[in-house]
Amino acid sequence: MHTRANLPGGILAGLWLLIILLPVYIMVRAALESQGAYTAGGPFAAPSEFTFSNFGLAIQMGFGRFLLNAAIITIGVVALVVLLVPPLAFAIVRSGSSWVRRVFRLMLFGLAIPAQVVVIPLYYLIDSLGLYDTLLGVILPTAAFVIPLTTLILTGSMREIGGELYEAMALDGATSVRTFLTMVLPLSRSGIATIVVYSALNAWNGFLLPLILTRSPEVTVATVGLNGFRSQFSVNIPGLMAAVILTIIPIFVVYLFARRSLVAGLTGVGGK
Repeated sequence: MHTRANLPGGILAGLWLLIILLPVYIMVRAALESQGAYTAGGPFAAPSEFTFSNFGLAIQMGFGRFLLNAAIITIGVVALVVLLVPPLAFAIVRSGSSWVRRVFRLMLFGLAIPAQVVVIPLYYLIDSLGLYDTLLGVILPTAAFVIPLTTLILTGSMREIGGELYEAMALDGATSVRTFLTMVLPLSRSGIATIVVYSALNAWNGFLLPLILTRSPEVTVATVGLNGFRSQFSVNIPGLMAAVILTIIPIFVVYLFARRSLVAGLTGVGGK
């Protein structure tokens, strides 16, 4: 009876797995076929030939540079988040000031504002600062949009640290800086790992801000560079899929190594 009860769940799980794997199969198959073979067979046909020339084509079209730009933006955003968010979250958790709580609520209000709403004033701001068409001009607003949610996540993680630990540090004569560096940061490592992965995902997959705030190929990122495989009358599907795979691999590797810390931080058990 237990097996019968689990049968519908197993069938649904199998169907869900099929739905997930089908686009992956189509993407990988197209990336390993020539344009002619893909056009002749269609997206669902069995592969008739294998070639890695599409990956070479993507690199020849400058996609390696696009990936490097995306990596620089991702590293810059993650660095800003790691530098700013932990002390900010610590101040919010430990401060009894009503002004701090009000500023925190105002910051959380930013979660309700999509980037599309402020893209025009943001463009003029970046341009007036002389940062248009630069990687720094993408890093700063991307980090600004990421900081509210990452602060909320890390604040929740730091609130789980017991008050008796703070009292013990105070009895030892520890200052707030020492308490933050020697106790809070180590106990919040799962929350920090969560905000690192979240920030990296947002920065790497960012499309709107790089599209609006950059123009030249030298600062184009991978998500925007995918458009290079589309001409006026056709799309090079195999080349596009090869470029998509190159874009997916780095962030997949990051998630593969950080998934446990990510889950622990999001479920609120990190650091305990």
